[in-house]
Amino acid sequence: MPAAHNRRAVAVILLVPLVVTLSLWAFSWPAARIAPRDVPVGIAGTAPAADQLQHRFEQRGGAFEVHRYDDAAAARDAVEDRVVYGAFVITGKGTQLLTASAAGPVVSQLLTEAARGAAPAGAALPVTDVVAAPAADPRSAALGASILPLALAGVAAGAMVTLLKLRGARAALALGGASVLVGVAATAVTHSWLGVITGDWWTEAGAIGLTVLAIASAVGGLAALLGTKGIGVGALLMVLLGNSFSGVTSAPELLPEPVGVIGQWLPPGAGGSLLRSVAFFDGAAAGPAVLTLTAWAALGLGAVLIGGRRKPDAAETAGHHRREPALTS
Repeated sequence: MPAAHNRRAVAVILLVPLVVTLSLWAFSWPAARIAPRDVPVGIAGTAPAADQLQHRFEQRGGAFEVHRYDDAAAARDAVEDRVVYGAFVITGKGTQLLTASAAGPVVSQLLTEAARGAAPAGAALPVTDVVAAPAADPRSAALGASILPLALAGVAAGAMVTLLKLRGARAALALGGASVLVGVAATAVTHSWLGVITGDWWTEAGAIGLTVLAIASAVGGLAALLGTKGIGVGALLMVLLGNSFSGVTSAPELLPEPVGVIGQWLPPGAGGSLLRSVAFFDGAAAGPAVLTLTAWAALGLGAVLIGGRRKPDAAETAGHHRREPALTS
């Protein structure tokens, strides 16, 4: 067997277990370490009971980040604006919990359990879901599952542009056009058919399209600068890390540090946060996600345009010359 074949066989033997190990680490480790870490929660009221509740949260070793509000109206506004995941309203009549299951059912359940644990034995604690998840997807399972297909669509678009040897402005236009159509098609499925997102239709399509464009541009840009191996780098970054670190199925604040922060810097995590904002919260707190996705798209498209000005490599030129007689004959 030639030496080159031996090296390839060894590469397969070593690389496959390495990829599997990295995949298990990226997907399983964050899921196995889910716990509250600086989860924003509100407390409304000035009674001594409010101070006592805040003290209990602060004793949880950094699990919660407490925001104080004067009354129930201010606390409700904070929940609706995605400043906090939930708020405890304490009055002379007792304690009430305001949650937003649309922001993350896992966090909503966590706060409900914490509230019931803090309530006196036998006491009823009213829970109001201020921004409820849609009836078609009460656990946000479909929303969480939608991020991986969007990541794969972006990787596929970037890879196809590279393999079809589209360069410069043609490549950028192809990436943009594919992202727009994915946004429309995905919104038709998730909003019009499944009913798992319930915001403004075209705003949701724009959010999905921007997410796919950011991923596709990053993959296409890496390929334009590094060659076809840039596709693999982009796929690992967007699917292996971006999807598993996104926190869409739980919440970024429940993932191990600094995974939650890193996930929001990558397009899948930012896209999931943006889609949740426009689908259920009228765009509240969407700014950071839009900025992150726009930056990835701009840098990726810039790399695609810069790569389009480079001369084709020797292999591509040779392939063109080999095909030319057949095309002209």
